Amino acid sequence: MKPTTIYESGLRWLWIALLMFLLDIGTKLWVMDNLGYGWDHRIEILPFFNLIYVHNYGAAFSFLSDAGGWQRWFLSAIALGVTGVLLYWMRGLNANDKILSIAYSLVIGGALGNLYDRLVHGYVVDFLDFYIGSSHWPAFNVADMAICVGAGLIVVDGFLESRASDTKTQ
Repeated sequence: MKPTTIYESGLRWLWIALLMFLLDIGTKLWVMDNLGYGWDHRIEILPFFNLIYVHNYGAAFSFLSDAGGWQRWFLSAIALGVTGVLLYWMRGLNANDKILSIAYSLVIGGALGNLYDRLVHGYVVDFLDFYIGSSHWPAFNVADMAICVGAGLIVVDGFLESRASDTKTQ
């Protein structure tokens, strides 16, 4: 049965998107106010983890970071488009479909957090630096984590749905 109110639909879980957005923006503002820019100002937290303030002009792993500026608007349009599609899908979900609703909310919150950075600053603020020896994973932020966890939950939900439909057909 199709949900008729926001409370009955997956939109009920949008508070998670708001929470992720606020957490992301809050941590980025803290980093910008308290850390110097670049590798020389990193704070070593653990033998495999630093806090560092860097700018990312591209997408994940700095993809398109040296593309000349057009990528800011392209990536912003993608964030808005993905958010719109996920909101539409959430509206059609039943509120009891928790995994998928939470997954979509995480992706929306992360996408809007990075969109905010692109529109306000012209770049995304990254600050989490994990490494082994001298090999560093590209720096990332809370929004990136929300998007990755959300995408992972979408995959998990697909497997759970597949398994549920397999047991129904047997």
